[in-house]
Amino acid sequence: MTEDCLFCKIVKREIPSDILYEDDEILVFLDIYPITRGHTLFIPKKHITDLYELKEEEIGFMRNLPKIVRKLKDATGASGVNLIQNNGKDAGQVIFHLHFHLIPRYSNDGLTILPPRLELDKAVAEELIHKFVE
Repeated sequence: MTEDCLFCKIVKREIPSDILYEDDEILVFLDIYPITRGHTLFIPKKHITDLYELKEEEIGFMRNLPKIVRKLKDATGASGVNLIQNNGKDAGQVIFHLHFHLIPRYSNDGLTILPPRLELDKAVAEELIHKFVE
């Protein structure tokens, strides 16, 4: 854990939160600025900055994610749940402790997550494929 990390402070109970679930590896709590009713944060207790820093042997904390999503959907009566995870400032990451937003969705909630999609440019696709497999 790091001393200046907001989520590490929540894990250490230095900052209050509305906890929905906790075990040895994760903490699940309500977002204080919810996008929808029941907007929840799922975090590893261990300080990991983002997915780039996450080691393969540390991925075990995610094993309860499906159970948490089901319980959240049932508790809120939502018809769906968006899972959002941002990596880096330009991707919208504000708190640099790995976390997943679980956003319950409701019929006609007016929430738009993604902009309209564009057709894939084949030249761009070939370039990315080439660079990815190098």
